[in-house]
Amino acid sequence: MQDKIINLALELTRTTKTKIADLDQIMLRTQILSMNARLEAARAGEVGKSFAIVAQEMGAVAQEVTALSSSLNAAIAENALRIQSAGQDMAVDFRGSRYADLARNAVEIMDRNLYERSCDVRWWATDSAVVDAVANPEPSHAAHASERLGTILRSYTVYLDLWVADHTGRVVANGRPDTYRNAVGMDVSRAEWFRKGMETADGDSFAVCDVARAKALGGAQVATYATAIREGGLAHGQALGVLGIFFDWQPQAQAIVGGVSLSEDERRNSKVMLLDSKHRIIASTDPAAFGQTYPINAEKPWGYGVDGGKIVAYGLTPGYETYGGLGWYGCIESLLEG
Repeated sequence: MQDKIINLALELTRTTKTKIADLDQIMLRTQILSMNARLEAARAGEVGKSFAIVAQEMGAVAQEVTALSSSLNAAIAENALRIQSAGQDMAVDFRGSRYADLARNAVEIMDRNLYERSCDVRWWATDSAVVDAVANPEPSHAAHASERLGTILRSYTVYLDLWVADHTGRVVANGRPDTYRNAVGMDVSRAEWFRKGMETADGDSFAVCDVARAKALGGAQVATYATAIREGGLAHGQALGVLGIFFDWQPQAQAIVGGVSLSEDERRNSKVMLLDSKHRIIASTDPAAFGQTYPINAEKPWGYGVDGGKIVAYGLTPGYETYGGLGWYGCIESLLEG
């Protein structure tokens, strides 16, 4: 719509300038006729004096019209530039606002997904098989927990693995022992997810770590959620260990940034990203950008700016239900002329 308005305004300007040019030609001819009339009146002598006055007035009127035409032409040219500039600003504002909406929507979709992950970890930590694995550390209990976790993983395909660690930080069971053979027996006491999980206040609390590559999971990008496994599976029971769940981040995140509603032209000239609270790229339509820092001037929760021939739009996560979000941003960078 903005482009149509601009084009109509410019077409009106072009048409008006053409008509003024035609008027200038008529006035030029009128001035020539006036000059010729004055010459003929001069030849006629006394008889032509009255006609000379009329011819002179015709010339004066023609000059006034020509001056008015010139002034109008300059005013139209100036206003045409203002209309074009205003139209371009309008188009940029429309694109920037739309991209900011899309960016916020992208991170909101991810938050809805991660809200479910926060529910999963708190629910599964109360599973009797998981509780028994750390409350009664026997091989049969660990095997049962591993079997139970495997059953969960067959239904919840968005996870790489689920690990149960006792209170010392030793992994006693995992859901995919055939894939991650070295998990059981691993010391994770210094791992952020374990430490934060042990520190959770009650069964309604959970811990989440920044998206990162997990060496123990083949270098895959993971979003790790954790919570304490409590005595009897009770919300205020003593913390006996930690359940850590490893969300298979890359394919899920790529589906979200790749699914943003852009036209083919916009997609060719744009990059869609998810940024963490430190403005680190954790997902992008350019997968090679993972881990890089992307500077955005986010003075408001939602907005856009123009920098170096690019529109940079962003939206801060609004959170979802009881999940407050992690201070992440959706971000779209697009060429201004794209």
